[in-house]
Amino acid sequence: MDTIAIQGIYRDRLISPGGGLQHDSGWRKNMIVLKCRVLLAAFLKNEAGALGIRSLQIGKGDPSWDTTPPPLPDPATTAGLVDPAPVAILVANLTLQYLDDSDAQVAGPTNRVQVVATLGPNQLAAAGQPPYPMREFGLFGEIAGAPFMIDYVRHPLIQKDAAITLERHVRLVL
Repeated sequence: MDTIAIQGIYRDRLISPGGGLQHDSGWRKNMIVLKCRVLLAAFLKNEAGALGIRSLQIGKGDPSWDTTPPPLPDPATTAGLVDPAPVAILVANLTLQYLDDSDAQVAGPTNRVQVVATLGPNQLAAAGQPPYPMREFGLFGEIAGAPFMIDYVRHPLIQKDAAITLERHVRLVL
C-alpha cells in the first residue's frame, strides 16, 4: 500500500526597519505531528468542535539548544511546546492561503496551505527591552475546545528585537 505523506516546510525572514533583509533561513522541513491526522479524521467525520488552524505558538525553547542542537521533536507528541508559556498568534492575526503546485496563491481549496505570521516592530519585544529569544514554534488546531498540535519546529536561536519585523511562512502539503 502506498502512503501519502503530509509534508511541511517553513521559512523565516528578518527585516530591518528600513526594509532591508537581515536574515533569511531559506526553506526548511518541519515536522507534521501524528495528531494532525487525528484532526483531519475529525474533519472528515464532521466532528463537532473540530477546528483547523487556530494559532501559531512561538516559544523560547530550551537555552541549552544554543550550544547543543535541539533533539528532533517526537512525531507522536501529545504535549505542546517545551516553553510552558509560549506566545500565541491567533488565527485572526495570521494569513492563510491556498497554493497551487507552483506555490502561487489561488482562491479555491487545494491540498497546499500557506500560513503567514508577520510580527512587526514592538511585537514580542518592546523598545528598550531585551530581544525575545525564539527557538521553537507550532501550529495548533482545536478539537472540543482543546488545542491540538498540527506541526512542530525546533530551530536555531532567533533574537527578535523591537525594531525588526519577522515574517514566518509555513507551508503544508496535505
